[in-house]
Amino acid sequence: MRFVSFVVGASALLLFGMGTAPSAPPPQAMDAAKATPLILEKNEGELRIRRFVGNKMGITPFILKIDPKNGGSQNLVMLTEDLAPGVSIPAHRHAAAEEILILQTGAARVHLGSMVKEVQAGATVFIPPNTWISVDSIGSEPISLVAIFSQPGFEEYLRAISVRPGEKNVPVPATELEEIRKKHSHAVSYQ
Repeated sequence: MRFVSFVVGASALLLFGMGTAPSAPPPQAMDAAKATPLILEKNEGELRIRRFVGNKMGITPFILKIDPKNGGSQNLVMLTEDLAPGVSIPAHRHAAAEEILILQTGAARVHLGSMVKEVQAGATVFIPPNTWISVDSIGSEPISLVAIFSQPGFEEYLRAISVRPGEKNVPVPATELEEIRKKHSHAVSYQ
């Protein structure tokens, strides 16, 4: 009989808990609660237009799809961009973030560290942290690309050198560009 009483008591403790205070969710569950699930079409997201900074990127538009401000991602940043023939992404590196570029259309010459390779639609480029990268659009059609970063930071640099549609788009003076690059040097540096 004592054994039955023990089993009933232990079962009640397991079933109803040992105390009256609710337990806190684990830290990773609290972080995940900040994120918002998203399903975005090709042209959805935070559309921005680069301000002219004196390189071959010109005033290329791009879309920030996922980052801390779009979806609440704490660890990833994703953007899409179309590069016209002749446009180049200048040599740069991200000190701490890994990056993946996926070329959906077009042809490019990719300079990655000490490697140079011409690639076509469907190519994937993995860029480890602190590795120099540049991309030249070499085909007759635009490059449509997806860029994914392993941590936030670079998107804030992009916001600083761009405007939303309808906002006045003026070139970035050299002194302002120098200040912006200094402020965001933890996320990106240029040659």
